[in-house]
Amino acid sequence: MCVDNNKKDDVEDLRFLEETEGKSDVSSPHSHFNEEDEGDQYGDLDDDDFGNVHDFDDSDSDPYKEPEVDDKDVVVLKQGNFSDFIENNKFVMVEFYAPWCGHCQALAPDYAAAATELKGERVVLAKVDATEENELAQEYDVQGFPTVYFFVDGEHKPYPGARNKEAIVTWIKKKIGPGLYNVTTIEEAERMTSEPKVALGYLNSLVGPESEELAAASRLQDDVSFYQTVNPDIAKHFHLDPQVKRPALFVKTAISEFVFSNKLPLITIFTRESAPSIFESDVKKQVLLFASSNISEKYIPSFHEAAKFFKGKLIFVYVQVDNEDFGRPVADYFGVTGDGPKILAYTGNEDSRKFVFDGDVTLDKIKAFGEDFLEDKLKPFYKSDPIPETNDGDVKIVVGNNFNDIVLDESKDVLLESDGFPTILFFPAGNKSFDPMTVDADRTVVAFFKFLKKHASIPFKLQKAVSAPKGEPETFPETKTGESKESSNGDLKAEL
Repeated sequence: MCVDNNKKDDVEDLRFLEETEGKSDVSSPHSHFNEEDEGDQYGDLDDDDFGNVHDFDDSDSDPYKEPEVDDKDVVVLKQGNFSDFIENNKFVMVEFYAPWCGHCQALAPDYAAAATELKGERVVLAKVDATEENELAQEYDVQGFPTVYFFVDGEHKPYPGARNKEAIVTWIKKKIGPGLYNVTTIEEAERMTSEPKVALGYLNSLVGPESEELAAASRLQDDVSFYQTVNPDIAKHFHLDPQVKRPALFVKTAISEFVFSNKLPLITIFTRESAPSIFESDVKKQVLLFASSNISEKYIPSFHEAAKFFKGKLIFVYVQVDNEDFGRPVADYFGVTGDGPKILAYTGNEDSRKFVFDGDVTLDKIKAFGEDFLEDKLKPFYKSDPIPETNDGDVKIVVGNNFNDIVLDESKDVLLESDGFPTILFFPAGNKSFDPMTVDADRTVVAFFKFLKKHASIPFKLQKAVSAPKGEPETFPETKTGESKESSNGDLKAEL
């Protein structure tokens, strides 16, 4: 039962706390905390993030010199004009930026130059100051800067290319070009197969609504070349049955979803080129096999067979751990050491939970692991420091492996200090959740006391410390019932 701690008879004399603060020159490791240092809610993308392929490129680490920017051809969008502008322009590239962001400042001259070069084309380059247009940034899930989206008929996807003028211009010209090409002969069809990813539509006509929908879908898939044909010999060449009934409406969204779910192989080898396809997939959950190249052939067949059962539900990824450029950084991110094999399940970047496969790498066991993963039956794995051998001080040490036992113990009010933002969280007894209360009080003893009196589920009182000879710690007197860590109801405790 929660207690209202705001009543008048709970008021206590806190002057002894203020005196203690004034005398003390010993602070916690985080006593330098400055609320201004918390920064904007959208951080820069400098920290390692498995979902950010640019973290594997250190080319941005060179000393930065502020460039001159002529952005006269970049449209400035705000909350008031954003929706109408996107609706009235078929192709729009939008950069969400922060003025203080170094990466944004480095991109600015190239972005402006690309806008000027593409002036007169069927595309507009625009920008949004996310620090001013906070609601827009939240609506489009802007997590870091710069975030660049490309809108086609109002639908947006992240821009996956390099951050320079040439790359931006080349990428956009492909997006706004025909997008869809005709195939009329077997010779043309055979040349088409030399491309890495191809989608072919066998239509009733090369013009009309079906062709227009196929062309619209082509603009939603950056790395796939789209073709259309009405030639039955070409259809037979690719084993297409003209009599097969389509499983969905022949509209751009259904076509795009079909292509997207089928363009990845059953097993994707993690590389710089494949990373965007993995991270941008509508299928977020992944099963990853970590193994060095000299032992992978032993385990990949079973992994490949298992992937067939989860097509469209899970992405199966092979990480070559002895590849120092890409495999090793991914293995380090997941805490995988050695040559493997090691299999992990990963929920994606939304909550980033990881699950460890335990057992022999066989088809049946991988299938069972995948099914349990989809049904949320697996226990999450957290990288953790060792649990301290002794942990009976006034302030408990929390690591990954004792987090649930201490912080999520429903019988305790817990005030948790962490090394990263938001620094201090409060988990009230009897009401634990993964959305704890952020402590926004001043970092003083009095402020913490008042916060806990207001929000704690367990009533408590502080006792003034008894003075001790110099060099010896102060002690607290015996407490009465209801004033110690064990409360009057016997099993509820307060914990720091």
